Order: sequence, then structure tokens, then C-alpha cells
Amino acid sequence: MLMQILLHTPRWVFVLFLVLLVAGLSQLAGRRVGWRRVAVLPLVFGALSFFGVVSAFAEQPLALLAWLTALGSAAATVAARPLPGGSFFDPATRQFGVPGSAVPLALMMGIFFTKYAVGVSLSVSPALALSAGFALPVSAAYGAMSGIFLGRAIRLGRLAAPHWALVAAPAP
Repeated sequence: MLMQILLHTPRWVFVLFLVLLVAGLSQLAGRRVGWRRVAVLPLVFGALSFFGVVSAFAEQPLALLAWLTALGSAAATVAARPLPGGSFFDPATRQFGVPGSAVPLALMMGIFFTKYAVGVSLSVSPALALSAGFALPVSAAYGAMSGIFLGRAIRLGRLAAPHWALVAAPAP
């Protein structure tokens, strides 16, 4: 059955997996990034997880609420935690220094494999889309993973808060 699933998976899914894997692996090393780069992960993965919930569970009105609740809870929890050592904001370059972390890789793979497993499950058993017992935990998982990305961005944003006008202004 696994071979049939893999054979029926569109090629672009494997390309997306490789892109996410490379992007996640690049997060293992410390780096300096601008605000746009800090903001793009939560926006992209928030949108992907939102689309995953809306497209898979349109008949489950509470699925979106589960997603939003988990997103908000995870974002607030992560935002309240201290930044990892080595995090900084340099107002002169308008860049954040972020230490390497496996968390983005784990989240990217988590969202990817959750979306893949949900797609396979729904193609094998479409009635699962109508089951609150399936839709709500999956939606909450999507929301929690996206919320962690959002909480991490909020934490970094606080570093730049005293310099926000500088960060938000176009670069010279």
C-alpha cells in the first residue's frame, strides 16, 4: 500500500519536500536576517496550514476555531519564553542575529507530513473530512505548529521594538 501511495503522489510534492528540507536544514546554522525574512516563515506556514484546514474540513465549522485557538495558544506560549542565547538585533544593519535551531526544520517537516498524511487519509476515506474526531485534532496540530513560528517571530520582533521605525522603513 505504501508503494501505491508514493506512486500516486504528484512529483511536485517531492520537490516541495526537498525545498522544505533544504530550508529547514539551513536553519540549523546561526545567521543574520532582516525583518522580512523573520516574518516570512510564520506568514507562509500560517497560510499553508489555514488553507489545509479550510480545504480539507470545509464541512467542519469548528475546525477553523480549533486551528485559531491552537495558533493563538502556541504563539502566546512561545512569545512568553525568553529568546535563545545569542539572539540580538543590530540597529545599524537592521538585522537580527539568530542562533541555529532544529525547531524550524521540525515544524516544516511536521506541517508537511501532517498535510501529506491528511491528504492520503482523505483520499482513502473521504468520510474522515466529516468527522470532528479527525478534523479537530488535525486542525489544532496545524494551528499549533504555525503558532510556534508566529511566537518565534514575535519574540524577535520585541528585540527590535525600540528601533521599530528603523526596521519598518525602507533600506537606504
